[in-house]
Amino acid sequence: MSLTVGIVGLPNVGKSTIFNALSAGKAAASNYPFCTIEPNNGIVAIPDQRLERLSKISPAEKNIPAFLEMVDIAGLVKNASKGEGLGNQFLSHIRNVDAIVHVVRCFEDPDVVHVDGAIDPQRDVETVETELLLKDLETVEKWLEKAHKAAKSGNKDDKSAVTILEQAYGTLSEGKTPAFLTETSNASLADLRLLSTKPVVYLANIGETDYGTDTAAVQALKERAATRNAPVVPLCGRIEAELMELPENERTEFLAELGIPEPGLHTLARTVFDYLHLETFFTYNEKENHAWPISRGTTAPKAAGKIHTDFERGFIKVEVYRLEDLETYRSQAEVRSAGKMHLQGADYIVQDGDILQFKFNV
Repeated sequence: MSLTVGIVGLPNVGKSTIFNALSAGKAAASNYPFCTIEPNNGIVAIPDQRLERLSKISPAEKNIPAFLEMVDIAGLVKNASKGEGLGNQFLSHIRNVDAIVHVVRCFEDPDVVHVDGAIDPQRDVETVETELLLKDLETVEKWLEKAHKAAKSGNKDDKSAVTILEQAYGTLSEGKTPAFLTETSNASLADLRLLSTKPVVYLANIGETDYGTDTAAVQALKERAATRNAPVVPLCGRIEAELMELPENERTEFLAELGIPEPGLHTLARTVFDYLHLETFFTYNEKENHAWPISRGTTAPKAAGKIHTDFERGFIKVEVYRLEDLETYRSQAEVRSAGKMHLQGADYIVQDGDILQFKFNV
């Protein structure tokens, strides 16, 4: 499953620093706007203790976690939708991601210039989201013009598209997100890929001494996020970056000294994963233990297709059991003998944490 998450925000909010820590990448990070022009891509593992537990029973050559692809997108500014600050280029990069992590500056630092002069999370979020709405308004306007022409033929689907697009245009004109567009079954409208309808997780980039407390800036961001029922993850980009520079065996001690239970980036990765309604199933053999991300509600054949298209095409049955039972009985054969393994067909909905063994024929 290829799922991409775009990291967006104003310039100088710490996006590239956080991206570098997330992916151990080498995105440029400097104290000036538009340091990042081309998007940087990185792969981020989803921390999952279940994979570690599985590896204790099955010490395979490799342990492969579920992944998200992160895209570091250059900072947006006011009037980006009109091309300010290379805005059109940056907005096109956002169009290609499945979800957004919106980094919002919640730390004070006189040595790091704020593009608008002062810390104000609600204003900053509004600046970015207004540009997304304005770009969507431009997109819908173009599509509406084409739809009106197509609808002159009397085609029912074209007329329906005009109705939906007119609703969307009206909603966007009021500065609101046309959420109903994400629920429509009209396949042609999926091509709109509207920026303002993408799921968003807000990342509050806090100061190094702000862990464990909700500063006024974080509280303001949470109030704004509540209007979209979106989560807020506070973390300090500088601490996360320092943490990633340490050898792995020194990281736990570093966090303990700071009184932080785990890396904030682990919390962020899991929050994004959960917010996008993703789940994990597992497979294992002597070569690899593998965590596979799927959307909630995925059927067994579709899950099989995440491994290989042949698995889905030739799907027959799937053997299903749970990690807890494998830990109890210590082998697949013993799990089966204990009656804890179940044979399921094509209508089976895979559950989070299932261990699956597919039967297929091609």
